[in-house]
Amino acid sequence: MSRIGNSPVVVPANVKVAVEGNRLKAEGPKGKLGLNLPPKISAKVDQGRIVLSRENEERTSRSLHGLARSLVSNVIHGVSTGYVKQMEIIGVGFKAAVQGKKLVLNLGKSHPIEYPIPAEIKITVADNVRLTIEGSDKQLVGAVAADIRGYHPPEPYKGKGVRYAGENIRRKEGKTAQSKSA
Repeated sequence: MSRIGNSPVVVPANVKVAVEGNRLKAEGPKGKLGLNLPPKISAKVDQGRIVLSRENEERTSRSLHGLARSLVSNVIHGVSTGYVKQMEIIGVGFKAAVQGKKLVLNLGKSHPIEYPIPAEIKITVADNVRLTIEGSDKQLVGAVAADIRGYHPPEPYKGKGVRYAGENIRRKEGKTAQSKSA
């Protein structure tokens, strides 16, 4: 029995939801999103709540029931309030800037890195080192943040690189100079 799948998703008053066959569409103040439900899962809107049900009690149906409920909940949260990821750039001379529809990163390489910003994502840069990534699609916001972090992940000796805000980087002790004893 899926305890997560059985709990209904509450739809806020400012969100419109429509279920057409196996596709769920949601529209709210932060945008529009759609979701294809797994094959053996169905959804219906009932009194401001979305209730998900499964066709049978097979193992795959039970596992997809909870997954589908979580995905529907993410879609509703995304179109009503949105998702935000905060990132920090640490390092001497490391900086970022938004130029048109590109994020330009100077990360100590011989050339600046230009990252094309997807249309559904909004990136703002504060103090040249703090990035805020906003959007309605949780998966896309996380993927963009991971792509940006992948250009220069934090290194363990000095901690230089691109990291999530509040991320704890385990530091290593560097080599120590040994004196020669005669």
